[in-house]
Amino acid sequence: MQTSKGLTTKEKKLMRIFVVLICSLALVSVAVGAQKEEKKSQPKKQAQTAQHATHATGHPAGGGGAGAKKMTTAPSGGQKPKTGQTSTAVYHGQQGKKSQTSTATYHGQKAKAAQTSNAAYQAQKAKKNQTQAERQTAKAANAGQVKGAGKPNQAKTATVSGQNAANGKFAHGKPFKPQHFNLPKQPNTAKAPPVKFQQGRHIAGSQNWQGRQYTVFRNYKSEWHDQNWWRGHYGNNITFVFGAPYYWNAGYWFPAWGYRPNAYYAWDGPIYAQNRLPPDQVIANVQSALQQQGYYRGEVDGTIGPLTRGAIADYQRDHGLYTTSTIDQPTLQSLGVS
Repeated sequence: MQTSKGLTTKEKKLMRIFVVLICSLALVSVAVGAQKEEKKSQPKKQAQTAQHATHATGHPAGGGGAGAKKMTTAPSGGQKPKTGQTSTAVYHGQQGKKSQTSTATYHGQKAKAAQTSNAAYQAQKAKKNQTQAERQTAKAANAGQVKGAGKPNQAKTATVSGQNAANGKFAHGKPFKPQHFNLPKQPNTAKAPPVKFQQGRHIAGSQNWQGRQYTVFRNYKSEWHDQNWWRGHYGNNITFVFGAPYYWNAGYWFPAWGYRPNAYYAWDGPIYAQNRLPPDQVIANVQSALQQQGYYRGEVDGTIGPLTRGAIADYQRDHGLYTTSTIDQPTLQSLGVS
């Protein structure tokens, strides 16, 4: 059946079917082309991603590391491999942390060693300064002691050496055999000026000298009596040195003040006498012993003047004895004079 326009109904239907088929074929062709393009672009993106991961980690592609395996497997759709980036960041973070820890430990140890060395140096320096200060103090103390005419050195508060002396711990020198010296008949008053009498005078500093060997010095006091009194009390225990009388009592010689009012004494106090040697011979033997040891540089004259007392004091200090500056029992024993 034909219409007035010249096409039948059947022909119109066939025409529509044909147009639909052509459109379908076109769509299929477009879809197939798109898939091919997508497949072609995927290898390029994967290669670029692998190359980028290789540069970031410092390993060649396919290097066998665990991180390399994860990075070469890209997810579908062209997305960036987050797993590879995370592994790289963790690796570098651990390396950086390890490096910082090692550096901090090294600097800490170095600083500690420097502090230890500095502390040891400061301690040695302080110790050295302290030793020098003690030497200077001791030297100043020795230099400050008075060695005046007729006045013995005043002993200060008892020290360790003094305690040793009190306990009988004395330094003993080589035996020195006493001998008899030919002494001048008159004393050299220029080197050993006479001392003046002071009634009831005590020996300065003797209160600090502990021990029975120093009892006689602690108890000594000057006494003035006439000749009859001295003879009545000591009789034959009186001797004369340079015209001056001395009396013997308990192992010591003492000046007998007043027996001869104008008598010469270079020292007002006890003089210890081993084997009861006369005072001048005891003094001469001590001078000779000190001379041999380098303490006394004067003349062996039998007078206990300032030079002799100074030499005795130096010897006593060096040998841990009380500084009596005169001839006492511990000093005589230490010198070996017996």
